[in-house]
Amino acid sequence: MPDLRKYHRAFGVYGICVENGQLLVIRKNGGPYINRFDLPGGSLEEGESLSDAMKREFMEETGFEIEIKENIGVVDFQLPWQWKGFTDVHHIAVYYLVEIIGGEICVPEQFEGQDSLGALWVSEKDISLENASPLVLKAFEWLKTETLGFEAESFEEWKVLK
Repeated sequence: MPDLRKYHRAFGVYGICVENGQLLVIRKNGGPYINRFDLPGGSLEEGESLSDAMKREFMEETGFEIEIKENIGVVDFQLPWQWKGFTDVHHIAVYYLVEIIGGEICVPEQFEGQDSLGALWVSEKDISLENASPLVLKAFEWLKTETLGFEAESFEEWKVLK
């Protein structure tokens, strides 16, 4: 039987920022991770480099200016998401280890395309599949193992929270 799924391919850059054993996350206000914790980051603008996009997205979503310390690697996730005729999303995420060099945590300016309601620090014990994106879960895994793996992760039972 043919697979009738139609995938939206999403590509973005995401920062892992840790202080005092806590990970900086955002409250997501859009997409398949709406109403969950997610990593600061997102899509590239026209002509924008990966590193410039990482710095811009981090500032827009958290209020912090960052320095990129390391390109950790790339991970992809697949999960159901009904959007604009698509049945699923194939999310490709480039992970960076980042360090705060300025700014302060803030509620971000709201504009078209802004999907952060603000940033906060969380501990691994506060995170679950019910309240966080796969990106956050993978970040905590990387913090323990220093590996992202190379197989795509599929979340067939993913529920988009309304």
